[in-house]
Amino acid sequence: MPKELLIQVSPETAAHDSLIREHVAKLIRVSPNEIQHAVILKRSIDARQKAIKINLKLEIFFKGEPIAEQKIELPDYPNVSNKQAVIVVGAGPAGLFAALQLIELGLKPIVIERGKDVRGRRRDLKAINRDHTVDEDSNYCFGEGGAGTYSDGKLYTRSKKRGDVDRILRLLVGFGASTEILIEAHPHIGTNKLPKIIEDIREKIIERGGQVLFGTKLTDIVVKNNEVQGIVTQNGDTIEASKMILATGHSARDIFELLDRKNILIEAKPFALGVRAEHPQQLIDQIQYSCDFRGEFLPPAPYSIVKQVEGRGMYSFCMCPGGVIAPCATSPGEVVTNGWSPSKRDQVTANSGIVVELKLEDFKPYAKFGALAGMEFQKAIEQKAWHLAGETQRVPAQRMVDFAQSKVSADIPKTSYVPGTTSVELGQVFPGFLTQIMRQGFSEFGKSMRGYFTNEAILHAPESRTSSPVRIPRDNETLEHLQIKGLYPCGEGAGYAGGIISAAIDGEKCALKIAEALK
Repeated sequence: MPKELLIQVSPETAAHDSLIREHVAKLIRVSPNEIQHAVILKRSIDARQKAIKINLKLEIFFKGEPIAEQKIELPDYPNVSNKQAVIVVGAGPAGLFAALQLIELGLKPIVIERGKDVRGRRRDLKAINRDHTVDEDSNYCFGEGGAGTYSDGKLYTRSKKRGDVDRILRLLVGFGASTEILIEAHPHIGTNKLPKIIEDIREKIIERGGQVLFGTKLTDIVVKNNEVQGIVTQNGDTIEASKMILATGHSARDIFELLDRKNILIEAKPFALGVRAEHPQQLIDQIQYSCDFRGEFLPPAPYSIVKQVEGRGMYSFCMCPGGVIAPCATSPGEVVTNGWSPSKRDQVTANSGIVVELKLEDFKPYAKFGALAGMEFQKAIEQKAWHLAGETQRVPAQRMVDFAQSKVSADIPKTSYVPGTTSVELGQVFPGFLTQIMRQGFSEFGKSMRGYFTNEAILHAPESRTSSPVRIPRDNETLEHLQIKGLYPCGEGAGYAGGIISAAIDGEKCALKIAEALK
């Protein structure tokens, strides 16, 4: 019988199968020749002590035992060409995984996406970086695969439903992701590899009878007697269906405005907002690994930090080791930052959103906008940053210690943010209470991570799209909108997810509920 074992080894040992077998043999007091194979089931880093260790969960196969290869296969998706249609609005992770689940359940998804396919998006991303031109329908947030496709592809989640998480990860492997994502404690695909996987998911949806319509924007929802009848697109076309999954992402402001105009219930939701901080990756490695150089067997170090400052949480968000900062505006006249890493995480810089939790009371100056108050608060900061940085896609930037001391930085070195930066005192970008919390918070961060609080770190403003500023309320059991039958608010844009995995899980949940309702 194979034996499961938990061991802790050096990074070098963890990198070599032969050394792992030698270690296991010594641990269980057998000859190394008796161990045929050691399969790594889970891997994580323990950097709490000076001597860094790798935690491994292994399955040990002894000599003569058959090794059952774990082959991951996709579900046997039926052809749904002639089955009942369900509209899915948005081709991000929530929409795509909802579509796959609908097919598995024998329903036909009609996926509409305002943006372009993954290949078409690349030209528009080049335009925003090189020419400072923002396409409102094709950018880092909008287009096939959603925001995660070109802004990192992290696959870890705080979700407690591990079974659901494992199912999503296995589906991703089935569509071409490395099996490493099943092993790593913090799995990550990388922006260079995720697009091909997204393409393969789309091709499977179409192959099995679903539809995926790019360049197709929702402009109206047809509702009769508080029940969904279909949708209208920007070309005036009507698509009829009695069930609709709304999975438009956290930046689809026009959808929030549409719902508000139609008196379809939405609510203002707290979110978090701040800056994106960039350090040299080598400095983060030194802090986290307590060594001058991490060596060849350790990955670029991430960090996670949380502080309470004046009664509010200030914390790192979407930390990208070996990554870069990207321009993520979705309309002209605003600037927005986010971060991403390639699969190898081999860039010389590390960045992270450093954000402060907001409260509904912070949106009082925008109370006249009702449920859209938080969105208008967010928009005002993005537009002010655009104006202060020179009304291009350059962003306001400041050295970290200078920011804490309210001092304009005399110079800003070149950072990974390609459109460029403008030296600005960031206190001009944010409301006073937010500026005060961040100034104090960065000093507190430096006490926990010695060396973090430094003028080598450059702050880019703003990091404002952490989550949706709006919640679209739904019934906890049926997942239908509280007011409109057949409308299923889903994923990040509706306020029910926070990342690729949780959005995909929510998409599947909505599809399952639709299938139940149609029985």
